Amino acid sequence: MVEVRYIGILSCIALTMGRSPDVDSTAVELSQASLLARLKELARLFLRLGLIGFGGPQAHIAMIHDEAVARRGWFTEEQFLEGVAVCEMLPGPASTQMGIYTGYLRAGQLGAMVAGLCFITPAFLIVLALSWAYFRFQGVPQIDNLFLGISPVVMAIILGFCWKLSKKAIKDWPGAAIALSVLLLSLLFRANILLLFVLAGLVGLVVYRPRGSSLRTGVWLAPLVPIIQGLPTVLATVPGDLLSVSSFWGLDRIQDYFVPLFAFFLKTGAFIFGGGLVIIPLLEAAVVNDFGWLTRSEFLDGVALGSLTPGPVVITAAFVGYKVAGVLGALVATVAIFTPSFGFIMFAAPFLLRLRQNPWVKSFLKGVMPAALGAIAAAAIPLAATALIQPTLPRTVVAVTVGIAALIALVRFRRPTWQLVPAGAVVGLIAGAIV
Repeated sequence: MVEVRYIGILSCIALTMGRSPDVDSTAVELSQASLLARLKELARLFLRLGLIGFGGPQAHIAMIHDEAVARRGWFTEEQFLEGVAVCEMLPGPASTQMGIYTGYLRAGQLGAMVAGLCFITPAFLIVLALSWAYFRFQGVPQIDNLFLGISPVVMAIILGFCWKLSKKAIKDWPGAAIALSVLLLSLLFRANILLLFVLAGLVGLVVYRPRGSSLRTGVWLAPLVPIIQGLPTVLATVPGDLLSVSSFWGLDRIQDYFVPLFAFFLKTGAFIFGGGLVIIPLLEAAVVNDFGWLTRSEFLDGVALGSLTPGPVVITAAFVGYKVAGVLGALVATVAIFTPSFGFIMFAAPFLLRLRQNPWVKSFLKGVMPAALGAIAAAAIPLAATALIQPTLPRTVVAVTVGIAALIALVRFRRPTWQLVPAGAVVGLIAGAIV
């Protein structure tokens, strides 16, 4: 505001003295200097948050609130809560979108880009390093022992998230019916998860429609169904055999896998309703069952590495991309999965503030939320078998014990995930060496 007032005073003086060109250049220089200063401030803040952002999306949002509202006063409490409401409504990782939204309010579209990239980059680099180490030393007994403790903790995190989401998503019998239907369809028939989300949203339009409204108001969503059905054909050219690990840079594979990786993760990023862990059923159904990019054990370990790092858990996409096409594949997968989040905030923020109040949008989301719960529960069952059933009985007992203890610590004592994952690793390393 100070720069704007100063520019206004200079303009008035210039009009009086007939020197508008000089004042125009002064105003531009002041504006550019102010924008550059804001971008630098955003970069420093979100790089730091990206490095220390452990604890999950709610912790990330609390950190952003503390820095942007309480300490710096960049915008009001009401503006911040509006942003949180919009980001919770959108598919994608809410905490990352809140960072992008903060940058947007502070410095426009450039600010949104800087804030989002700086928040994501540390987690991407950490996952990239861990992915290299994981596949480089895969099969080493010590690594197997580490994940003997880590994998059950991840299962506890997934089950704890299901419990938390159930209290928000299921508030009546229709919601319970949607969740159960998606669970059965996903588990027994391996139905397309994204198609189920769209169909659940359409059911929500019928069941939760505004009083006195005609169903025709929501018919505009119907074209999404054939679009979702058609997207998998882009990926049909990918061979179904289990992939070996790519070379480090992935130059030998990126040409063949660029389009499949980008198309799949772009689609996935646009349909992560209900929180970052919704990525689990979407990824598991595709990269394990359909395309054979990862084994179920590798996939579970990848989710563990994504949970271990600061930033959003959807950064697990980088792990998948690295297995498929090295560093370049990790970069493509990461860019694709976050592209919808940037697009939603940077180009549709004003529209979304109004759309949030639309009763038909609320009805659609009321149908999608229990569907997300059912999809996660369906994916959790085979993953639990992989995590808990070990080659020997003693190792199985260790895995089950660690999983139960982690679930109690998470639900009863509300311990953060960034503490539980390393603790599980230590227990697994020690117990694995004994049994």
